[in-house]
Amino acid sequence: MPKSTIQLPDGTLITIEGSVDELRGLLDHYAQRATQHPTPPTVAKRPRAKHEPSRTPSGSTSSSGGPDLSAIVNAIKSHEQAELIESNILDRTSQVDRILLPLYVLETSLGDTKGLTSGELSRITKELGVPVSIANASTTLSRTAARYVHGDRVRQRGQAVRYRISRRGKKYVEVLIAGETDE
Repeated sequence: MPKSTIQLPDGTLITIEGSVDELRGLLDHYAQRATQHPTPPTVAKRPRAKHEPSRTPSGSTSSSGGPDLSAIVNAIKSHEQAELIESNILDRTSQVDRILLPLYVLETSLGDTKGLTSGELSRITKELGVPVSIANASTTLSRTAARYVHGDRVRQRGQAVRYRISRRGKKYVEVLIAGETDE
């Protein structure tokens, strides 16, 4: 009895035994079917993990009822001392100053007392054109700027801490805006 082996596009091997006419008929049928309906090999794809925060219709991120980040950016840009803020804080390289500014404006101009997370501060500084990464914002808040801010909880990996500016921090930012520093 004649034998024939067929290798399918996906790598499967088929061995067939039968008469010559049966094998020829089967091979002709398979060749016809392959030309009519070519099926490329498919690879199962895993669903992609979603890493983006949910967005509200206004475009700002909503993280458990957090403040409107675009309102903070607009308040900074339209602040009565915007030129002084730009020259004395944003044009300088101090990350502490750049991070304290949104906290100051949030509490003094907008009257919000919820505070901001390091991720929200990073997005605000990016919108202002002076980006500070989330990791740098978090490190700065827990080290250099620690005397100027209050956290709503003890800092733990994976837990967002909302920072508010302290009384000492407000005075520091007011001195910065006025340009009365030693620099």
